[in-house]
Amino acid sequence: MKTPHALDALTAQVPPAPSPAPTPGGETTQPPGTGVPPSDGLTTGDAVGIGGAALFVLLMVLAARKLFFRKRAPEPGRKPGVPIPEQKPALPAERPELRVELPPSEKEAARLREVDEAHARAQELARQREEAARAARATTDAGERARLEEQVRVLKEREEEEKRAEYRAKKAADEEARERRKREQTEAQRLLDDERAREAAVIEEARRAEEAAARAKVDAEAGRTLAQGLDKTRSQGFMARLNGLFGQQRQVDESVLVELEEILFTADIGVRTASELVEVAREKLKRSELSDSHRIKDLIRTEVARIVDLPVPRSLEGGGPPHVVMVVGVNGAGKTTTIGKLAAKLTGEGKKVVLAAGDTFRAAATEQLDVWAERAKAQLVKGAEGGDPGSVIFDAIRKAQAEGADVVIADTAGRLHTKAPLMEELKKVKRVMDKAMPGTPHEVLLVLDSTNGQNAIQQAKQFHEAVGVTAIALTKLDGTAKGGVIIGICDELKLPVVWVGVGEKIADLRRFEPREFVQALFD
Repeated sequence: MKTPHALDALTAQVPPAPSPAPTPGGETTQPPGTGVPPSDGLTTGDAVGIGGAALFVLLMVLAARKLFFRKRAPEPGRKPGVPIPEQKPALPAERPELRVELPPSEKEAARLREVDEAHARAQELARQREEAARAARATTDAGERARLEEQVRVLKEREEEEKRAEYRAKKAADEEARERRKREQTEAQRLLDDERAREAAVIEEARRAEEAAARAKVDAEAGRTLAQGLDKTRSQGFMARLNGLFGQQRQVDESVLVELEEILFTADIGVRTASELVEVAREKLKRSELSDSHRIKDLIRTEVARIVDLPVPRSLEGGGPPHVVMVVGVNGAGKTTTIGKLAAKLTGEGKKVVLAAGDTFRAAATEQLDVWAERAKAQLVKGAEGGDPGSVIFDAIRKAQAEGADVVIADTAGRLHTKAPLMEELKKVKRVMDKAMPGTPHEVLLVLDSTNGQNAIQQAKQFHEAVGVTAIALTKLDGTAKGGVIIGICDELKLPVVWVGVGEKIADLRRFEPREFVQALFD
């Protein structure tokens, strides 16, 4: 109880009353100021009054302690001061045990019947034995008692024999039951294994389906290979005729070189490139270095690999920021689509891209670029139809600088409906770009339609003379047998082909790899 302690504390706080001073006559007097009249001692009423006041104060102290120092009652079953344990996640429900119950075999059933029959016979013999024993005790005839006692003994022996038979039958039945339980366990394990096998098969099927879906997604995103894009060139173009020539087992002479020259001249690789390849073969023949047609194939392959293996500038990076790309090319070459695919590749890499709709002379170009900008999540800067393309591109570059964009890709006109020639207009746009940001454009990408064959080479010459092309994107390679145009462009202009389009998907715009190109043509 807390009362004695509180009372002690209260008593300790009250100073002791001063003792009465003795008088000369031996009497005690009360000190002045105490408020108690002089007396030989306290009366009973005084003592009761002081005790009541002390009890009242004590009750007030206890009430205050309960009011201001109330503690939260501990939870049932938990000691005070022990922290509440963290709630652990519930464990998954255990798989219920699979039980199999097989019916008793005929042998086990027979043993159980033997047990029941032996038990019944033992019970009957016990009953007969008890009746005979009672009769023996009840009779007074000594002979009859002896006969009954002998009957009791015989019945006892037969009862014991039946009990032993019951035990033997029960033991045999237990053995059969153990064998049955073993078969039950074996069957249960077999069923469990079958169930697990089915679950594993379902999981494996789901895993394979997921892998197949992932592969399909990767294949869809990966796009077509360059070899697939060159399939028509290899199977229908000049490579098909060259392979026919290379496959002939005959001695190489001037007639073979004439046939080679005819094939190369019609291969859209350009007259100059075809003539140089034939001359190299003729020099080899003069030095007796071409013993058969297979040597010619190796020679052509080596020369083509040398021609297309040009130094490749950094594309879509390296300048600025922002890195500014000026895209040129005639209408219909796939210029706007190529810009959209490049923008999608860049934004997919986490880069911020601004597109400039500089082909203001063709309304469809701006609309098409607007769709690509939304698809690629790039910003589009466009102007009024028929407006100044240089002004649109100028604004796009300044916007990219202000917003910290990584790349600016500027579309340009491929054909004009004004009196100003196309090439002069492109030169003007290039000068405006340099004013917006000195040193731009960092890259001039020419988009060519590979189905144009040798005409694409002539277009490349004109654009290169006007604006200084730095790289080429060759589109629609999968739709033509004129893939040899790549060889002529690289040989005559010494301009690297950086991008090739082999399909409609974004991933079908691929970086051009010279070794892959040669392997796709000749292997």
